[in-house]
Amino acid sequence: MEEQKNETASTNDTTPKVTGIGGIFFYSDNLKETKEWYTKNLGLEINDWGFSSFEFRNVNKPEEVGTLAWTPFKKESEHFAPSKKEFMINYRVQNIEGLVENFKKNGVTILDSIATYDYGKFVHIMDKEGNKIELWEPVDEIK
Repeated sequence: MEEQKNETASTNDTTPKVTGIGGIFFYSDNLKETKEWYTKNLGLEINDWGFSSFEFRNVNKPEEVGTLAWTPFKKESEHFAPSKKEFMINYRVQNIEGLVENFKKNGVTILDSIATYDYGKFVHIMDKEGNKIELWEPVDEIK
């Protein structure tokens, strides 16, 4: 009985925090060859949008399927700006609004406002090392 209480409590947690990795993105000198190499050597299937997606299940709600996105970007892309780094990590989060409020209190550089789409909410920040971080509060529903 105690286990059920703890499991229920964890599924109702709204603490502003990272809950996992949502995507890994990096620059490539030759986008076409890079994608072909990963397909040939690691078996990544790349969709029409240039992403490879990895599915997983929520431990607390096994009926929920989530995804992790992987994709290279053209070296000339400004997608990671203002960061000068070669990569960007997308973190899955819960309570993105609470996180943004915490960032404001802690003096974190917030690059944009929360953007809302059918598949979730996004905001971008910079860490103290100059890495651009993409935060994503996903809408995880089986369709």
